[in-house]
Amino acid sequence: MQKQHRLRKSRDFAAVRREGKSWADRRLVLAARRTDAEHSRFGFSVSKRVGNAVVRNRVKRRLRETARVEVLPHIEHGWDFVVIARKDAADAGYRRLNRSLLRLFRRAKLLDRAPPTDST
Repeated sequence: MQKQHRLRKSRDFAAVRREGKSWADRRLVLAARRTDAEHSRFGFSVSKRVGNAVVRNRVKRRLRETARVEVLPHIEHGWDFVVIARKDAADAGYRRLNRSLLRLFRRAKLLDRAPPTDST
């Protein structure tokens, strides 16, 4: 994911959680906050409760890729998003995390163009 599409500072994460709205399912929590930026930015949070470092990094890689390929091309500019992985995300493969994240974005009505659906 390109630098301009990343949330990096803890104060940005905190602002999204404090001022934004959130949606959740059993694997993920999506928090979103409207900004005046010309790019939408993503931040990912995977706590130690999810698993060891290998598991946490795997979950983050899968979420980043889903956000980059499936979500980023289909959302409006000017949003900050924080995706928080829950414990069930550790056992989920790429497709399950993909479906879960897309479902949350649809429920939040944040997609301006529909991404391709998973045919399998």
